[in-house]
Amino acid sequence: MINRRHAMGLLAGAGAASLTFGHAAFADNHEADAGEWREMMVGSPDASVEIIEYASLTCPHCANFRTNTYPLLRERYVDNGQVRMILREFPLDPLAMAGFMLARCDEEQYFPIVNMLFETQRQWAFGDRPLDELAGMMRQVGFSQEKFESCLRDQATYDGIMAVTEEGREQGVNSTPTFIVDGEIHRGALSIDQFEEILAPKLDG
Repeated sequence: MINRRHAMGLLAGAGAASLTFGHAAFADNHEADAGEWREMMVGSPDASVEIIEYASLTCPHCANFRTNTYPLLRERYVDNGQVRMILREFPLDPLAMAGFMLARCDEEQYFPIVNMLFETQRQWAFGDRPLDELAGMMRQVGFSQEKFESCLRDQATYDGIMAVTEEGREQGVNSTPTFIVDGEIHRGALSIDQFEEILAPKLDG
């Protein structure tokens, strides 16, 4: 079994993806690959308001938003075509990077995987054997151990997520969750009442 200390060391230094953090980790060609990167969006592309969510899979406040506020926000504003939501990866540690890499490895299941990982965050992210727990979670959505390991070694996915993170920093994102609502930055796990206050003038106007 891999304990938490070993897992963090493995994720921080091993494999082709070399899951390290900092500007030096970016691939030289990440800008050339940007056109192939898929924005993960829910809602109508023609919605009048855009909410960009920067999140980390190991962030408890992000998990709180995703499990408690997001369903209400989607029901009231996204599903009726008023708002489109984009989730952008902003991993705060190697485990969060690993989770996002696994979700990106099967983009047709991206949101189910992300939601599952947020809902079970305490089980896999803060236990003694996080990689074992994460592998077990991914088996529930059809990942073999071979696919699990292969996804964590995908350099292109790693580079893409790091590029998204850097873009967020350039826009002023320095914590998670951070929401950019039509260009305006709002930090923290906003409640549904706070979102309604932000959205009301934009939708009424």
